[in-house]
Amino acid sequence: MRELVAMLPDAIGKEVMNMHPTSLARVEEIRIRVMKRVEVLVGGTPVFLPYYTTLEDSINLLNELSHYSIYAIEDELKKGYITVQGGHRVGLSGRVITENGRVKAIRDVTSFNIRIAKEKVGIAEKYVSFVHDRKWLNTLIIGPPQTGKTTLLRDFARIISTGSSEIKSNKVGIVDERSEIAGSVKGVPQHELGDRVDVLDSCPKAEGMMMMIRSMSPDVLIVDEIGTQEDAEAVLEALHAGVQLFVTVHGYQLGDLLNRPSLKELIESNVFDRYIVLSRKDGPGTIQQIQNQRGEHLLNKGSVLKW
Repeated sequence: MRELVAMLPDAIGKEVMNMHPTSLARVEEIRIRVMKRVEVLVGGTPVFLPYYTTLEDSINLLNELSHYSIYAIEDELKKGYITVQGGHRVGLSGRVITENGRVKAIRDVTSFNIRIAKEKVGIAEKYVSFVHDRKWLNTLIIGPPQTGKTTLLRDFARIISTGSSEIKSNKVGIVDERSEIAGSVKGVPQHELGDRVDVLDSCPKAEGMMMMIRSMSPDVLIVDEIGTQEDAEAVLEALHAGVQLFVTVHGYQLGDLLNRPSLKELIESNVFDRYIVLSRKDGPGTIQQIQNQRGEHLLNKGSVLKW
């Protein structure tokens, strides 16, 4: 957190560090909007700090994020976010510049959403028995935003890559379109992923899955937030290539996916052997249910796991 706070304008950084240590440890987002109070999301609850962001603050923050070279982050500005040291992601909004109907850049940035990367090494270990049976089982992690899907996926990548005394290590390919799984900066992952991991950073998922299979021959492919028809087709191609899959998707329960044509095809094709359903019932990291290919519950009715 301290390296992140060091990038903030002095007045904002001071207010953040003045928060109670218990609250500071639970910060999920820092939202900075010009002419508005700084908002800090703490355990899902918004907390407004007694400081109004100035236009100068926003200019200084963007300069800090770009190392005083806006041209160096043009590609990131097109996507609307920047990944910084530590794997944290800064979302941006403001005046959008278009060219031929496509986003060229964001100028006059007036809002920043700093999402704190929460690396929790070891959280996936208690679920290995559900998703490994002589081999890693194709697994889909389902949950609404901020339930810990990416955090769980990241630790599975580490476990699969590292192996154990009972499970051999595997080659892992990560297609990290939004730089959230590995948190790469200049191509270098900022999170602990093990020694047998290859990452395609900032690469569109569907194209990246095919690139990874052709170039790096992974045993297990890891992808965050699938959803388009192109993503679904790439998942099927990966399956036919003999690659195991660990992916995430937005949703509240397995039934939600059947209302989305591209995902319905994957469910009805029995692509996935396991479904892990996350919720915020008891905060991020609440495992609401684990289901098999037939949708049968593997946890006792009413049971909820928490990492």
